[in-house]
Amino acid sequence: MKPLNRFLPGVLTLLAVAPVQAGSLQVPQIQAGAPMTRTYYCEGGKSLQVTYWNSSNGQSFALVPVEGKPLLFVDTLAASGVKYDAGHYTWWTKGNHGDLYDMMAGPNAPPIIAGCVSDPSK
Repeated sequence: MKPLNRFLPGVLTLLAVAPVQAGSLQVPQIQAGAPMTRTYYCEGGKSLQVTYWNSSNGQSFALVPVEGKPLLFVDTLAASGVKYDAGHYTWWTKGNHGDLYDMMAGPNAPPIIAGCVSDPSK
């Protein structure tokens, strides 16, 4: 078994779980705390259920549904808020707000899902 392949079963287990029922992150070398799930209500009547994990090494992860498929996002450098990347998608949160971007659309393209708020009263 190649070194990277030994991590694949744990990641696949995580991705196979629906975001509502996301379990613990199964990567033995990274200790992650309990998951936290938030529902975001977005412009155009859309909603996203996002699950977050914070690890003891300082990384954080987000499981975000994109086009009906759960994708595992990893935190990256952001000027403000927390920015998570998965492939060419970026989930950028600031407080209880979030926007989903398709970076293939260009650096100045609007979000593909915008104005998401995890507590609609704020």
